[in-house]
Amino acid sequence: MCISINSTLIKQMASTMHKLILLQTLITILSMQTLTAQNSNLFTEYIGAIFNGVKFTDVPINSSVDFHFILAFAIDYTDTSSPSPTNGNFNIFWDSTNLSPSQVSSIKQANSNVKVALSLGGDTVHDVPANFSPTSIDSWVSNAVSSLTSIIQQYNLDGIDIDYEHFSTDEATFASSIGQLITTLKNNGVISFASIAPFDSVNSYYMALWKNYSSVIDYVNFQFYAYSSDTTVTQFESYFETQRGNYNGGKVLASIGSAAGSGGLSPANGFFDACQTLKSKGELSGIFIWCADNSMANSFAYENQAQSLLASG
Repeated sequence: MCISINSTLIKQMASTMHKLILLQTLITILSMQTLTAQNSNLFTEYIGAIFNGVKFTDVPINSSVDFHFILAFAIDYTDTSSPSPTNGNFNIFWDSTNLSPSQVSSIKQANSNVKVALSLGGDTVHDVPANFSPTSIDSWVSNAVSSLTSIIQQYNLDGIDIDYEHFSTDEATFASSIGQLITTLKNNGVISFASIAPFDSVNSYYMALWKNYSSVIDYVNFQFYAYSSDTTVTQFESYFETQRGNYNGGKVLASIGSAAGSGGLSPANGFFDACQTLKSKGELSGIFIWCADNSMANSFAYENQAQSLLASG
């Protein structure tokens, strides 16, 4: 009788252990899939703002990454010596001589992994702060949709980036205007993706936008190089986690500035080590660099390193 009871218990224990092993294996597989899904091989490069002759073809492109160029900038200001707001009628302020429609088509035809977008706003226009200054939400959105659709189709672009850094209105007006713009351009089939480029001091505007329109925003190009140049790896990791919380559910990209003296965590102080750690945790949604114009001075060393990291297994 005792032998019979023990045999039954042993069989039950073996069955239970087998189920636990299967459950643990399933959890491990799902965890690995989650990490893979959260990581991304997206590399993004801003280009054209400094007018130093940089071309798309100057920038190294790794065929194993998704590569986005972002033209900087289109601004709703007059292109005059004393620029003034145009209420959503955008003009081109990037180096359109070296970054023309034909050159956009050429780089995309030569590299199937490349997409090209334009960025709205930026810091200044002819040394004047580029304020977001709508006359009204409806009129600004109408003008912006019309003028940007024309530019995007002329240049065969794929997306837009929002990089307003100065504001003459409140957060709610900014959020509604930009949110409606992105939504309309997507619904009209004019763009396939949209990103935003916040930093700490303007976060309230972009978080208001995120609150109501996160579903149409594909990437958060957070300007981590806006932090102090003595940022440590530990501080960067803390900043990154904070912004992932602020833009909950969003694809937050890590970032550096490539000019000498740029802020944030530099490659020399461990930026790429920090990115590798993020990747091991399944939190690296991509890397972007500001900007190709500055990167020419160091032969695009950071671009090569970033893309190699993103392309690695």
